[in-house]
Amino acid sequence: MEHLSPLDAAFLEIEDADPHVSLAIASVAVVEGPAPSHDEFLALMRSKLPLLPRARQRLVRAPLDLSSPAWQDDPEFDLTYHVRRTALPAPGGDAELCALVARIMGQRLDRDRPLWEYWVVEGLAGGRWAVLAKVHHCMADGVSGTMLYDVMYGDAPAPDEPADDRGESLLSLLGGVLKAPWAIAGGLVSLAWSLLPVNATSLLGRIGTPRLYRVVRASLPEVKQVARAFGVTVNDVVLAAVTCAYREVLLQRGERPTPHSVRTMVPVSVRGDRKVDNQISLRLAFLPVGAQTPVEALSLVHGQFTALKAGHQSESGNAVAQLAKHEPFAPLAWTIRLGGMMPQRSIVTVTTNVPGPREPLKVLGRRIVEILPYVPIAIRIRTGIAVLSYADRLAIGITADRDSTPDVDVLSSALRKAIAELVTASRRDVAATRRD
Repeated sequence: MEHLSPLDAAFLEIEDADPHVSLAIASVAVVEGPAPSHDEFLALMRSKLPLLPRARQRLVRAPLDLSSPAWQDDPEFDLTYHVRRTALPAPGGDAELCALVARIMGQRLDRDRPLWEYWVVEGLAGGRWAVLAKVHHCMADGVSGTMLYDVMYGDAPAPDEPADDRGESLLSLLGGVLKAPWAIAGGLVSLAWSLLPVNATSLLGRIGTPRLYRVVRASLPEVKQVARAFGVTVNDVVLAAVTCAYREVLLQRGERPTPHSVRTMVPVSVRGDRKVDNQISLRLAFLPVGAQTPVEALSLVHGQFTALKAGHQSESGNAVAQLAKHEPFAPLAWTIRLGGMMPQRSIVTVTTNVPGPREPLKVLGRRIVEILPYVPIAIRIRTGIAVLSYADRLAIGITADRDSTPDVDVLSSALRKAIAELVTASRRDVAATRRD
């Protein structure tokens, strides 16, 4: 049996701390029609299972958490339980698709079975259909989720064989830390300061079980054009648009956007292999919601995240995660579970940006038109934003707590508007440069 790393197991403990939370990640591949038969899709899944041993394994927990949970082959594995089929009501547009995604993702996966589901969704407008891939976060992060796409629908080789790395030398890990002690220490201090409470707003608080889901689309070449025009990264452009969106929500609610209103958690990949697990660290930063325009927000975001990269937050977080593998699991599990029950006031949202497949993929000979991402929410975080690129498209999925965020359309509309304004501003900047 392979044991979960403390980072993988943390997603289970956080889920256990709140009965309203489902910590599964997902993506929705929208495919040109006609949809395959159920038997045809089952045959595809069956042919791929040998490449994905984790798909046939379930979790086994030790009494009193004396060791971390482990993966064990499920002797009663039933593929037909995990592959499901449904259809949208007419007209099969975004509203109907988003409602279905929210309903499926609000439901927890069965811990007694392998922690994944695939849903074939018929009835999309334009004669299209979709595949919703739902996987528990303890199994994969966004980057490894993209690897699974390449395996399922492309020609990529199987991921690396799972291996229990708890036996990795503690001395070697400490040696890695000691190579740059001041950088790691500085990063830890930065992370500690980032856990101070934010200014109180309605963006943070208890959440229920039902979810809302919305999608914003953008042209990846246009977003890259903005990045080039202003000398920033694609991630900066996305975060600037997200900043403007949260500013608008606060204004619409009659609340004052302040520099310390919205702190976001930004996962950072530290992946060094092709294993299907979580290999992420994080950066914590305030979004400059006080900025009056998207261009101003972009400049502030770029400066802030440039400083964070130099501050070694993500390296320090990764060092802590690696060292945790050598700690007794029970205290770690109990601490995470207790922390998940506490009313945290530090992180308002999560913003994850994952590069998806660069080349168009096909499912059973049918072209995947777009891929829509979904990120779960927990620990009083009422909204989360996932960004995924695919070929020349950029899809932004917004997850919201239904009970506390009925105005999620304000967030999506403002996000769409901010991207459009940045594209327009970049074109003016390019035109001005050419005239000069």
